[in-house]
Amino acid sequence: MHRSRLPIDDIDRVILRHLQAEGRITNVELADRAGLTAPPCLRRVRALEENGTILGYHADLDAQALGYGIIVFALVSLRSQAEADLKAFEDHVSALPQVRECHMLNGEIDFILKVVAHDLQEFQRFLTSSLTPAPNVESVKTSFVIRTALSRPGVPVD
Repeated sequence: MHRSRLPIDDIDRVILRHLQAEGRITNVELADRAGLTAPPCLRRVRALEENGTILGYHADLDAQALGYGIIVFALVSLRSQAEADLKAFEDHVSALPQVRECHMLNGEIDFILKVVAHDLQEFQRFLTSSLTPAPNVESVKTSFVIRTALSRPGVPVD
């Protein structure tokens, strides 16, 4: 749910660029980079959080270090595209921890999912027990990631 957006000025953009690149930056350092003192910088950050521009903060984890050696993109087609059926599918995959991203698409494919697994056998179990038998799923096509050439979190802050 997005709250009303306030206009974002150049100072907000500097703050957003630095927070996106370095989420653990101190408010004092952020204020210095933005050309502010700490109290107004913190007020701006809080306002950006409250209006929904900043959605949250997280650690960027190394999937390989945690044993997730497989990344798969699954292209899912549904039998029905009625809103209730789309929402039911979204709710279903939201409850599956292996699904890291879910995007609804236009065209022949209804959803693309980013799925992680420790190994091929785990992914096969996930596919056959959790994804393909899900209600309203007509077909699933999968592509395994061979190499990640670019993984850039966030968005450009102009």
